[in-house]
Amino acid sequence: MNEIEIGCDLSYDVRQQTVFLLQITAAKTGHQWVNQESLMTTPQVNIEQCEMVPLGNQVHRLLVEPCSLQIGYRAMVQMTPATDPPEQLNEWTVSQMPGDVLTYLNPSRYCESDVLARFAFEEFGQLPRGFSRVQAICDWVHNHLDYTPGSTTSTTTATGVLLQRLGVCRDYAHLAITLCRGVGIPARYVSGFAVDLQPPDFHGFMEAFLDGAWYLFDPTKLAPVSGLVRIGTGRDAADVSFATIIGQATMTSKSVWANPVAAKVQNEFPAAVSTA
Repeated sequence: MNEIEIGCDLSYDVRQQTVFLLQITAAKTGHQWVNQESLMTTPQVNIEQCEMVPLGNQVHRLLVEPCSLQIGYRAMVQMTPATDPPEQLNEWTVSQMPGDVLTYLNPSRYCESDVLARFAFEEFGQLPRGFSRVQAICDWVHNHLDYTPGSTTSTTTATGVLLQRLGVCRDYAHLAITLCRGVGIPARYVSGFAVDLQPPDFHGFMEAFLDGAWYLFDPTKLAPVSGLVRIGTGRDAADVSFATIIGQATMTSKSVWANPVAAKVQNEFPAAVSTA
């Protein structure tokens, strides 16, 4: 079991009445639960908890008048990931997949798997099916992209990342997801906190559906998979933005952290990991 302390401090200059939709709190799953948690603002405003259907992500809605706004989140999260031998995890055919998984085969805003399907099949279509093929895709993305902060924008898609060979964590995840979908493997985006991430920030990674369960992968290799704390999942980053702002507000500072407090987080995890 891993216990991880997570948190963030966000500051905004709010210049007119603004609605914030925040996705910054740890998800509650069968393998991840929260022992202690607080979400606070200065000045104090009403915080409404919502669930984004059908994805099931937890969203907090704030209505804020003009002010200097500080948002603070703290939590202690216990992780009991399911681990399985990678060599035993196979791909399912489309006829075997549950209905709620099928959507993660489709193209989405940032993951144009239809556009890159031919490329995906040429590169990975003949590889042995299963966990090793997903890992090969993630290794390819890691080896062919340069991690370059500021190299992409909120409109950059997987195709753009493939062409320019530059990106940040969300771009690595988008490209790996796109290539998985291109060869018929359901894949989805995961937002979260990450132990040992440098520089510390919210992190974007992915998971693939194998043998009836979702397994985590991080194409950036910037954090141990066993130290990834889930916030939310979606078709791509558009579904799990940490802050959606309707109004006029500018971020003035951000601090994010994830620190192990019990059971050392391993840099190399010897098995396939699921925290869904």
